[in-house]
Order: sequence, then C-alpha cells, then structure tokens
Amino acid sequence: MNVLAFFAHPDDETMLAGGILALLSRGGAQVHYLCATRGEGGEVGEPPVCEPEELGEVREKEMVCAVQALGGHSLTFLGYTDPRVGPDEELYAYTEDLTMLSGQVAASVRQFQIDAVITHGSNGEYGHPAHVITHQAAAIAVLSFGEAAPLLYTAAASFPDHPKPRLANKDDPAHLVVDITPVLPQKEQAALCHRSQHALFVRRASKEAGRQLTVPEVVLSLESLHRLHPPIKNEEKPDDQLADILRPWIANK
Repeated sequence: MNVLAFFAHPDDETMLAGGILALLSRGGAQVHYLCATRGEGGEVGEPPVCEPEELGEVREKEMVCAVQALGGHSLTFLGYTDPRVGPDEELYAYTEDLTMLSGQVAASVRQFQIDAVITHGSNGEYGHPAHVITHQAAAIAVLSFGEAAPLLYTAAASFPDHPKPRLANKDDPAHLVVDITPVLPQKEQAALCHRSQHALFVRRASKEAGRQLTVPEVVLSLESLHRLHPPIKNEEKPDDQLADILRPWIANK
C-alpha cells in the first residue's frame, strides 16, 4: 500500500499523525511525505537554533530527520514559502491558488501510485489558513480521479475526551481512534528532530500544567482519523486497506 502524507509545514506530520504514519510503515505501507512549505515563517526556538533567514533550510533538515524516525519512504517539498506570523498572531495561507496546489498533489498521487492520502482536517485543526487550504487541495486532488480515487483520511479528528481538544477538527468526527503506544518512541524521536519548534510544542501545555514540560511529555499517544472519501456514516467503521493495517491498534472498535 502506498500512502501520501500531505501537510503544510514541517512538524505537522509528526504532531498530528506521526504515530499512525509510523504504524502504517511498520505494517508494510510505503509512506511518502509531501510538505507544502519549509516552515520559513515559524519560530526559531528558545534559545534560537538559527537566524530567521536560515529557518527554512534548518526545518527542511529537521523534517528529513523526522521522516526517517517515522520510517518514511520519501519526502518531497512543494517549495511554497511559509508567511511569517502577522500582528496579533495572525496566521496566513501560503497560497490562494487551489488549482495549482491541487494539481501538484494530484501529480504526487500519480507519481507514487498512491492508495490513500492523509492530510489536515477541514477546520485546519485550530483554524490555521495554511492547514485549511492544504485540506482543500487534497480533497480536490483526490476527487479529480473519479472512480480511481485513492482513500482520503484527515488527521486530528474529534472524539469524546480528546486529550487536546484545541487540535481536534470539530467538524470531522473520528472514524478511527488509534493507540500509537507501540511506536510512541518513534513519534517522540521525530518530535525531538524538530528542534526549532520545541518551545512552541511545550508552551501552552507547560502554562496549563504550571511547570515546564518536556517534548516527550506533550506527545500524544492517541491519534485519530476521519475518512472523507469515500464518505461513510459516522456510526460505521472504515473497512478498507488502511484501516486493516491499523486494526490491531484501533481503540474505538
């Protein structure tokens, strides 16, 4: 089985679906990673790991490290520039050209003979415009294949008692909730690869906990997926090749 993990920035793949992607690799799938940007607009770390103008190159290397930790088969960057965060923490999309972006995703589907795509949720998790347009482009790309379309799953689907409800896509009910404990060390290692983002990873959780947390302490051991295509009723469970690989670790059987 060939899987395409399509995300907006380096670290999205790990923090939103790293365990599931590692389990798919362990189960024999070839997971190909497609990243829209190099995360040039993100943080440089505390203390800084580089100068701001060097961040894209640094985060590219960090993602190479993470993909290796997760057992990925390939990594491609689309080359879009990640805009810097604006006033009052305003976030921006990296493009408004859905036609071009979805065409690039479709090209990767053809190139790697993809059977399933995993991408951002419809709400962009916490509303990030770059995540939303990534989701939209993936959906357009998949549906363009008609009857030959690959499966389309979205990450960070919502379910009761989600450990980080801020990251859960409220309009994407979880069809699969997966206990990724068997590959948690791989996910933690992938998160540690993203050194420039460590302060970001732990900031909110540390404030809530009232103490400084480490990166492994904030890595989730439960991950979730919503199957967008082909659509299924919420009360039904997916019965497809991707779900079959993950079945031993599904928590909401």
